[in-house]
Amino acid sequence: MVRALQRSPLPILNQIQSSKSLNARDVDPEDLYPAYNLSTPIDHFHNDSTYEPHSNGSFNLRYWFDAQYYKPGGPVIVLSAGETSGVGRLPFLQKGIVAQLAQATNGLGVILEHRYYGTSFPVPDLTTENMRFLTTDQALADTAYFAQHVKFAGLEDIDLTSATTAYIAYGGSYAGAFVAFLRKLYPDVYWGAISSSGVTEAIYDYWQYFDAARIYGPPACVETTQKLTNVVDNILIGKNDTKYPEQLKAAFGLPNVTHTGDFAGAINWGIYGLQSLNWDPAESSNSFFEYCDIVSNDTLVYNSTESLTGQVQEFISVGGWGNESDVLTTRMLNYIGYVRSTAVARCDSADQDECFGTVDASYYDEFDISQTWRAWPYQYCTQWGYLQSGSGVPDDQLPLISRTIDITYSSTICRQAFNITKPSNVEAINKYGGFGISYPRLAIIDGEWDPWRAATPHAIGQPERVSTVDEPFLLIDKAVHHWDENGLFPNQTTPELPPPAVVEAQEAIREFVKAWLQDWKDEGTDYEV
Repeated sequence: MVRALQRSPLPILNQIQSSKSLNARDVDPEDLYPAYNLSTPIDHFHNDSTYEPHSNGSFNLRYWFDAQYYKPGGPVIVLSAGETSGVGRLPFLQKGIVAQLAQATNGLGVILEHRYYGTSFPVPDLTTENMRFLTTDQALADTAYFAQHVKFAGLEDIDLTSATTAYIAYGGSYAGAFVAFLRKLYPDVYWGAISSSGVTEAIYDYWQYFDAARIYGPPACVETTQKLTNVVDNILIGKNDTKYPEQLKAAFGLPNVTHTGDFAGAINWGIYGLQSLNWDPAESSNSFFEYCDIVSNDTLVYNSTESLTGQVQEFISVGGWGNESDVLTTRMLNYIGYVRSTAVARCDSADQDECFGTVDASYYDEFDISQTWRAWPYQYCTQWGYLQSGSGVPDDQLPLISRTIDITYSSTICRQAFNITKPSNVEAINKYGGFGISYPRLAIIDGEWDPWRAATPHAIGQPERVSTVDEPFLLIDKAVHHWDENGLFPNQTTPELPPPAVVEAQEAIREFVKAWLQDWKDEGTDYEV
């Protein structure tokens, strides 16, 4: 979960008619699709005191569209861009799920930016007072307003609003939950919605983020990471002798990181990498498995760490795992080498607190519109939660990240950036259904290995549902985060890509969307499936 300049319009005739040019692999999608803006109310809820002082103004909500597959009567497929600049979603319009659905249904594809991201800012700066219009409810109302008022350039003579046209929403991750709520709150505007990796259950202390790595990761990697994390915790938390925490930080190459939580956060990058795995090599990072190969290797990977052998053996003994020192010593040396060659090597500042510090960070006091990092933290600090901790892991289970990363530490940004001292109001989100959300023509699609699965209706322990055409419920085997969203050009496809499970999921999506559109036709709208 996580940032675009207005483009000069291309001739609309080329955008609508030239499918050959749109399929060119070497064309940047930003150069293919001009950006447009729809004037949208800043404040949709004048009876809600949450937004006082209210605003009667409007702002430019940015969007892009591709009409090359559109035929009269076809649907509008809207991809919610979620918590980032919409520019980053343009490949899905070019060759991903939006392109696939538009082609299969004679539809028009859209990428719609979320307020407070990209260039869709309703305020002149990002002071905490001006963040008050950044709620999921306001953004949902934007998305409904778009469908009710948009006129597409070159197609102005056709009424393509939701009054006459079937609107289908798609979103992944936060945007997946977003479109699920959209379908439930605005069923007369959006005919259907596809929630991919949709985190419909807001959770304040989301320690479960690492469950996917723990359950599905390489066993030797998981066990080693748990034990070495416990060594680190027993030194940072359990020892009165202050020399060991300082020696430990120095061994990892982080002697000048002041706060314990910042140090613990700097050394856990590797285990965080699972979410970045994707079947599409253009989108994927293999950092999780690279880390796992290194940390579970019984051969020294970094010769530069060999001199630390005696000290590491002492850490392991003091940290409570001396009886496994023969195995853990080389693995901890490899762990130290990994951190030094990744996190530490990427810090080009003489001040390590400037690179890794969160407690006393000076950027919290910067509010100009360029500080786009403020948007998603504001959302999770106020409503969504998802603070990822090691302290929340049950006592009978060794965590994969340090227990020093607790809620007090993880919520530092909420206090420092926004002066928010209370837990996130997750009920503002969970009132829409949480784990149990269900609605006609709402598809729930998740990845088996997704770190965010624990916040979706497919969370382990939640009731299994029967998947139907009306309410599809699909779990993609060995998939991670919204793997159904990506696509390849025809001449990119190989027998290995996409994986069969993704091919099956995307085929299922096309088929149930066509069935939904048949329902639209049966209710009296002229649409050719």
